[in-house]
Amino acid sequence: MTVSSELSSEAWVAELPDNLRAGLHALEEGYFRHVGTDEADCEISSAELTFRAHLALALTRQPGQGAVRVHHPDDGSGLGAAVQIVTDDMPMLVDSVTALLARLGGTVREVIHPIVTVERDADGRLLAARPHDADAERAGPATGRESWIHLQLHPATSAELLDEIAAAVPGVIGDVRQVSKDTDAIHAVLHELAAGLDGVGDTVVTADTDIAPSDCAGLLRWMADGNFTVLGYARYRTETGESVPVLVPDTALGVLHPGTGIGFQVPVGAGAPRLLRMTQGLVPVTMQRAVYPFFIGVADVNGAGEIRGEHLFIGVFTVTALHENVLDIPVVGTRVRSAITGSGFDLDSFSGQAMLEVMQGFPRTELFACDAATLRRIAAAVLNVGLRRQVRLFLRVDPYGRFVAAMVYLPRDRYTTAVRLEMQDILVRELGGASIDYSARVSESELASVYFTIRLPGADTTEPVRVSSAEEISEPERLRIQNLLGEASRTWDDHLNDEVSASTVLDPQIVRRYCEAFPDGYKQDFSARRALADIDRLERLRAGSIDQHLYRVADAPAGSWRFTLYIGGAGISLSQVLPVLQSLGVEVLDERPYRIRREADGIGTAGERWIYDFGLLASPELLRAALDQDLDAELLEVGSGMRAAATSATGVRDRFTEAFDAIWYGRAEADGLNELVLRAGLSWREVAVLRTYAKYLQQAGFPYSQVNIARVLHTYPDAARLFARLFAARFDPDRCSAEDADRVEQQVRERIDQVVSLDADRILRAMLGLILATLRTNYYVTDADGAAREFISVKVEPQEIAELPQPRPKYEIFVYSPRVEGVHLRFGAVARGGLRWSDRLEDFRTEILGLVKAQAVKNAVIVPVGAKG
Repeated sequence: MTVSSELSSEAWVAELPDNLRAGLHALEEGYFRHVGTDEADCEISSAELTFRAHLALALTRQPGQGAVRVHHPDDGSGLGAAVQIVTDDMPMLVDSVTALLARLGGTVREVIHPIVTVERDADGRLLAARPHDADAERAGPATGRESWIHLQLHPATSAELLDEIAAAVPGVIGDVRQVSKDTDAIHAVLHELAAGLDGVGDTVVTADTDIAPSDCAGLLRWMADGNFTVLGYARYRTETGESVPVLVPDTALGVLHPGTGIGFQVPVGAGAPRLLRMTQGLVPVTMQRAVYPFFIGVADVNGAGEIRGEHLFIGVFTVTALHENVLDIPVVGTRVRSAITGSGFDLDSFSGQAMLEVMQGFPRTELFACDAATLRRIAAAVLNVGLRRQVRLFLRVDPYGRFVAAMVYLPRDRYTTAVRLEMQDILVRELGGASIDYSARVSESELASVYFTIRLPGADTTEPVRVSSAEEISEPERLRIQNLLGEASRTWDDHLNDEVSASTVLDPQIVRRYCEAFPDGYKQDFSARRALADIDRLERLRAGSIDQHLYRVADAPAGSWRFTLYIGGAGISLSQVLPVLQSLGVEVLDERPYRIRREADGIGTAGERWIYDFGLLASPELLRAALDQDLDAELLEVGSGMRAAATSATGVRDRFTEAFDAIWYGRAEADGLNELVLRAGLSWREVAVLRTYAKYLQQAGFPYSQVNIARVLHTYPDAARLFARLFAARFDPDRCSAEDADRVEQQVRERIDQVVSLDADRILRAMLGLILATLRTNYYVTDADGAAREFISVKVEPQEIAELPQPRPKYEIFVYSPRVEGVHLRFGAVARGGLRWSDRLEDFRTEILGLVKAQAVKNAVIVPVGAKG
């Protein structure tokens, strides 16, 4: 029979003692009294099985011992992964067990922890049990009260972890029992020491010149009055001739008792005698709550005022103590008052209250560790932080060399998780820490404060440590680290304000409006310096217009470029951009769009704008074949973030963006010839000339396609560049020269002679023949505004073009633009004919050639030769 069926059987219930069986229903109700029904139904498969399994565990238990059972999902109990505990009711029990599970890596889904009043016989057998009633039993003794704890774990908890939990829980219960057993004795020591210090007067001489024995006595009583949860105590005595105190036998109590399983790094005083010492531990306590404990050392003073050793207490401040007015804490209150009056302020004055507010937010560790002068210096500096919106860092090196305490103050609106994480990295790196912990305080004040504890290497040993020769951090070093933290805390908006302050181009009000409009994704991806240049571009945009920027990020792999497209008006689709970029010879890897919406406010240009940032890849083959061998270097950003390392009027950035602009607005076609912009270093209009000749070859019945022609020109970009130079030498009115034309023609022929492929040889010679057969062109004609024509026309001499079929006209004009192509054939100096529209896109010249021959026959009487276009 399984455990589940055994617990649910009525025979099992019938065997219970009469008193226990009679109160079973009330006990079960009290068991789940503080558990929401929805949570119980969700986390625990069977409430009745949970209760009965816990009751079965509690049937036999000797006082002073703990009963622990860890359930596995496959043990047949029906409880899944769970831990059940029955033990004497003690403070800190539930927190200690849950802290242990968290430390081991267990996930607690539900906690049930009723207090049960029980009766047991001499053998520990349970005779009766009822839910604990705090009001009815408030005045009664603690005997007979037990804690029944059920912890429901995550269903996927491994068997190995459950076994580890089963082995560790009894030890934690034993530690809690030891602390509970010794608490009264430790409190007695606190009161005894306080009484002894009251009788010392001012005869004791220590390094604590600002602490009177009476103040120390008040602090001990304050600790015992519910403000300090004592976990352990030990007494150390300095033997004659020795400088380091040693443990007095049989004085260790609580967690410092040799039998406990918690190992603490115990700081032992040495050097100059001190009346009061306080330092933070580096091993988290596993009782009450998982925080780092405080070690408080009080001098062991005899009746003559001589220091013979030290009383060492370990514990944690209670919640009440952490939020108590600092003026009400003995020793600390005296130091705070001295710091305020030492600054020349009355406590009730505005400045005095401001300083008090700052010190009220100090970590308790620092309040005890700092003297009045240090408190005054820090508080005064913190007050200036809020006025100047600066970051301030205060460092304190643990006298035992175990850690460095760092208090950081910064404007509240600058404190974010990302800022805190970056600060942690800086402090660990700069101070050589092994690990770091923090606590943050963000209130209605203008400042946020973060308290970091940077643990140094080797600080995790459990051996007692003595005062080391830990060196204080120099002031220049502190300032350097403070500057690093200040830079880490500065927001993107702060950097943008700095940039616009140093700029004379943009109105700061316009920049602030854009700062509000930029999405968070943009601020994460781009620097404030880049944003300032982008704002300048966006302000110049109008609806339907674009702007572009091609660049390469420093340290990016070879050929990894980025291209930013600025759109005025509504956004665009990726399918509109991809063909354009691909025709230029680059591959698009990623796209990051950013929408900027500016409302009309009378400042700057309102409306919608988009920024698209594309990741591009120029292939290694393109980089090797390009005539410009340093494309990457030309695109590297320096300075303002929008300039290239090497600038040129015909640089790759200008050629690329001008070509994109021409293709985007339909002035150029999106085909493979555009890749010559990168490979051959040609402008988009020079490429358009080669495209014009390629299109004419197609109409002439040339056997090679446009793709093949583009492929050959890609393979021989130097030949493509020579074609462009030859065309300019023959027709550019500003620099045409017959001598230059002859020289370039000779270079072209020599380059073609080096070509091995017959197909490539024929294509290149055909292109050369067309350029040499060209008589005139409108390529260099501009309008009154200096703009070139939107189409290219060339007048050729067909008799010089070997690729043309017979009959060949005397003159021929070919017109090309992305929107329309045309040809006009004229068989004589004087000819007659007209124009017509053709739908034969790939061979309309063949159609026109046939028509012009018919025209010659038709008009033979009037004009002996014909013309047609």
